[in-house]
Amino acid sequence: MTAIISLISSWALGVIDKTGYVGIFVLSMLESAAIPIPSEVVVPFSGFLASSGRFGFWAVVFAATLANLAGSIVLFLIGRSGGRWILERYGKYVFIHQKDLDLGDRWFSKYGSAAVFFGRMLPVVRTFISLPAGIAQMSFKKFTAFTFLGALPWNFMLALIGLKLGDNWEVLHPYFQKLNYAIVGVIAVFIILYIRKHYKMNYKTH
Repeated sequence: MTAIISLISSWALGVIDKTGYVGIFVLSMLESAAIPIPSEVVVPFSGFLASSGRFGFWAVVFAATLANLAGSIVLFLIGRSGGRWILERYGKYVFIHQKDLDLGDRWFSKYGSAAVFFGRMLPVVRTFISLPAGIAQMSFKKFTAFTFLGALPWNFMLALIGLKLGDNWEVLHPYFQKLNYAIVGVIAVFIILYIRKHYKMNYKTH
């Protein structure tokens, strides 16, 4: 897995080096649309190039943020249309029933804005938060507003790391990777507990 990530990262750096802001935008948009391109590489490297005068710092931040918004909208619309329909029709086969979707709708109605805002600042979560937001039929205006507001400080931080560290912009990447693995582990535990709980409930009703 590490080798694959390194290969993707090297390719992404080459794209940015050759295409400039277009590369930053396209790669950041793909990352927000659930394509595994690490923003922890794309944006700090772009910040490093800003330190050498090739890019403007704020241009990097806003290019990445607008790209995150564009990619997130794609995933949001998939969740709102196809994702919702698939779960309503076939969700029972993975222990997701209508009452679970209704619970998700109520939860996003109360906490969706905060979930999207803070979720945009967490590795892994930031990529996939758009999907459940769409499935829960979150307000599109709220989704776009809080996605932009959440992505802005994240990209500012990453670009600033690249700007300040210069040639050493990669020094924090291993720590971001460990954080990614930790978050994936936590999500996996929750999924296992969810399946276990619903399996027991289904077993008792039969």
